[in-house]
Amino acid sequence: MDEAEVIRKNPKVPVTHESLTRDLRNLGLEPGMTAVVHSSLSALGWVCGGQITVIRSLMDIVRPFGNLVMPTHTGHLCDPERWDTPPVPQDWWEEIRQSMPAFDPDVTPSRGMGRIPELFRTMPDVVRSRHPHFSFAAWGENSVEIVANHPLDFGIGDESPLARVYDLNGWVLLLGVDFDRNTSFHLAENRATYRGKEQLFRMAPVLLDGHRRWKKYADINLDSEDFLDLGRDFCHDNEREVRIGQVGHSRSYLFRQRAAVDYAVTWFGKNRK
Repeated sequence: MDEAEVIRKNPKVPVTHESLTRDLRNLGLEPGMTAVVHSSLSALGWVCGGQITVIRSLMDIVRPFGNLVMPTHTGHLCDPERWDTPPVPQDWWEEIRQSMPAFDPDVTPSRGMGRIPELFRTMPDVVRSRHPHFSFAAWGENSVEIVANHPLDFGIGDESPLARVYDLNGWVLLLGVDFDRNTSFHLAENRATYRGKEQLFRMAPVLLDGHRRWKKYADINLDSEDFLDLGRDFCHDNEREVRIGQVGHSRSYLFRQRAAVDYAVTWFGKNRK
């Protein structure tokens, strides 16, 4: 969505650092919190200063003795045989496999995460984990321990940055997005037992001893198609725990990650067929 369309949809007032900070505080964001942030810049309305304004508002509230965590995933670094956006001709596959750059946490851009995390990962004092598909960027007091030792296998599982946020009893902030963007539900998928859960293998180009190599790793068949239904039930059954409010021109949610993950583990066992 371009800026002109954003303005047409929300023509009354611009969103500013001051109004964003006020809205986030009213939602319940506080100094010292650890928060995984999922976001849509355009959903907030026309933001004066764009994504840097949103990031500075978040940092100004949480402060350096809290933590901000954002997904900076790079799922496009995979075997082109699996691609559908964009689909490429089969006779391109081998050349792509031979030439695709390896993941580099310092420079590889995220894909499909939005403008806010893409800028966030480049900012001073922000550190990024090394998973070639499921990296996270973090800022704050515990940022290094949150992203350190992110293993290749089961990249959104029990040794991932999401699990470190769980250990810190952190929060999830859905900023202008719905529960289908809540990556923490994937942590619950890894922990839950349900029919249809399978182990599979993925491939990614990584650097090993300075050389680019395709590396195979184990994962599960992740699926977010029922996350909206799960989120609806979680909100209904945890009405007092989920904070819902207007941030900019969009509905946003703030809730404890641990409560959502624990609820989802049970929900998957009951509802996934």
